[in-house]
Amino acid sequence: MTHTAFDKDSFTQFREVPRKGPIHMLNLVRLRDRAEYDDGREATGAEAYAAYGRESQPVLERLGGRIVWRGRMEHMLIGPRDEVWDLCFIAEYPSADAFVEMIFDPAYRQAMLHRQAGCSDSRLIRMEPLEVGQNFAE
Repeated sequence: MTHTAFDKDSFTQFREVPRKGPIHMLNLVRLRDRAEYDDGREATGAEAYAAYGRESQPVLERLGGRIVWRGRMEHMLIGPRDEVWDLCFIAEYPSADAFVEMIFDPAYRQAMLHRQAGCSDSRLIRMEPLEVGQNFAE
């Protein structure tokens, strides 16, 4: 089973989390070899996702969001060996409302066409940012 979009129930639950303040969204993305555009245009999955990044960045910035971490997956030590992610990053938003506003922004919705064309599977996980502690759990 692949996951490239959220459903209505998941989005409702996302909006009902009662905590205010900034959120971090962990993004894990697997790209298609060839993008799948409805209009038949030719591109790699990486090219399509790069177009998504270029077109969505102004909306992200306008709403006070930013990319706070990026990394390149090298090896799955614990977890399903078939879960290989091409892109791993954390986006920060000043609030869940800012994320919701982005989702409904017309320019962002247009950029999403590239994401859907280039992405074969993904995970998007809302997280509460915490201070760095002295160990893993505190």
